[in-house]
Amino acid sequence: MQGLDTRAEDLRKEIAALPVQIAAIEKLLEAHQRKLEADRAVLAASQKERRQLDLDVQTHQQKISKLRDQMLSAKTNEQYRAFQHEIEFCDKSIAKSEDRTLELMLASESLDNNVKAAEEALTTEKAEVERQKTEARQRTAIDLEQLKKLLAERAELAATVANPLLAQYEKLMRKRAGVAVSDATKGRCSACQLELRPQMYQELRKGESVMYCENCQRILHYNPPVDFDAASGAPAAVDPREGRRVDMS
Repeated sequence: MQGLDTRAEDLRKEIAALPVQIAAIEKLLEAHQRKLEADRAVLAASQKERRQLDLDVQTHQQKISKLRDQMLSAKTNEQYRAFQHEIEFCDKSIAKSEDRTLELMLASESLDNNVKAAEEALTTEKAEVERQKTEARQRTAIDLEQLKKLLAERAELAATVANPLLAQYEKLMRKRAGVAVSDATKGRCSACQLELRPQMYQELRKGESVMYCENCQRILHYNPPVDFDAASGAPAAVDPREGRRVDMS
């Protein structure tokens, strides 16, 4: 029963962990999606600003053309210099816009490459997430089926256990983190490592009564190693020097 309960608990943990793992993967995917959208927004804003700068340059160029036409009709030096100042101002504005456009183009080229790479990576990542989600659903279905069988087997086994012992086992399961039975084949409790008293160990080996660890109160279990030669009926080798049987294992 302890083995069934341990395997059942492992299945429950795996069933509970799978959605958490998928949620973590999806959260990372969402973060990458948000980063891509932010980069796209920056790229779109850069392209919009470049279009506006192009319009500004065209506007200033048209204005310069008109000013130069107007300069021909200037009647005084003051009017002529005023036109020149306006033309110089437009030239400076054009140069400033062109510098900014070049700056945006250089930045956009790198950003555009990053966006394209991120889009490709995101497509691959989405496919991987879907694959893992499919595997998780399949794994969960298998685990649930196995858990159902284990619980059915446990119920059959529990029906054969005396009620007082079963109640004590259930109590220990709750109290001792799901481990109510401890192996003591090597003369000590494998759960808390307490060494058993010789007399207690001999009684445990007889298997005539249920015994508990004096330290952690878990049910002690004695599971001796199997002598495969004896089990198969094969004779043991004999030492010719002393005529003793030798264990060949």
